[in-house]
Amino acid sequence: MFPLRPPLLRSLLTRRSLSTAPDPLPKDANWPLYLSIFGVSGLALWVYWQKTGQLQWDPVKNAQERRRGPTAALDRDEFRTFELKRKEPYNYNTSRYVFALPEKTATLLPVAACVLLKAADDETGPKDDKGRPVVRPYTPISDSRKVGEVDFLIKKYETGKFTPYLSSLEPGDKISIKGPLPKFAYEPNKFSQCGLIAGGSGITPMYQLLKHSLSIPEDKTHWTLIFANVSAKDILLKEEFDALAQAHPDRLNVVYVLDKPEKGFTGPTGYVTKELIKQHLPGPELGEKTKLFVCGPPGQVAAVAGKKAGMKQGELGGALKDLGYTEDQVFKF
Repeated sequence: MFPLRPPLLRSLLTRRSLSTAPDPLPKDANWPLYLSIFGVSGLALWVYWQKTGQLQWDPVKNAQERRRGPTAALDRDEFRTFELKRKEPYNYNTSRYVFALPEKTATLLPVAACVLLKAADDETGPKDDKGRPVVRPYTPISDSRKVGEVDFLIKKYETGKFTPYLSSLEPGDKISIKGPLPKFAYEPNKFSQCGLIAGGSGITPMYQLLKHSLSIPEDKTHWTLIFANVSAKDILLKEEFDALAQAHPDRLNVVYVLDKPEKGFTGPTGYVTKELIKQHLPGPELGEKTKLFVCGPPGQVAAVAGKKAGMKQGELGGALKDLGYTEDQVFKF
């Protein structure tokens, strides 16, 4: 680069009043030469960066990507393999599993929806009684737009076919995931009051529903959750539910039920009964303005709402039928 001559530098730094025209550029200024050098140098740098891949800038493409947000990491028609990033103990029989997703992707699950998990290697993974790979549905607890990760809270069943295998995985090991599998298409303000009855690890779809609804300012739906467990140490996501209830006292009420309560517990004890449902949840007289969701161990679901028929809802039964609810008012996860 050529240095600026003193007369030129002085003329560039001198400012006069608006009523006086600025000094003309000195006659000996080499502006055409400077501009041509800068232009040629800039063009050369641009070509070099493009060829070496050090500069990849498409204003239109980048604006579209920012507007679109993350892309979907999953495929509903085939399993994709993901690496276990972290495994964190949650309590004595449940762990949080965090799987890595590709860069700039997220699960983008609709609410409510789950995914299917199976071993990444069908040959070494668990098999069912017919020799087929074991596949299990789970609902992530992380936000569906969380980029680069997906979190699951999964309880280990010692006699189960899949969770002992899952609990044996270490960071760096892989799992296969397929989804989403839509379960219930939630619409804000479609219902004025909703009831949730959950037991044990069946709480995750309820958490997905509540987080989604309560994050929508214009949604005025009121929720009541009855969450049944054996003891206090079995309550999953309690801190999260308590925080949601505190942040939305006009929209969420949480009722914890324990079968074997510790000293000082003041909530209901035993099982989820007709009396408990009638006391806390919206009644069937609200018609189409109410909806009850049920998820938990098969025995609890059967006692509360009747058995599911595989992936289908099955006939309504149990306590909810006795209380007068209709099949349209109840959904079983």
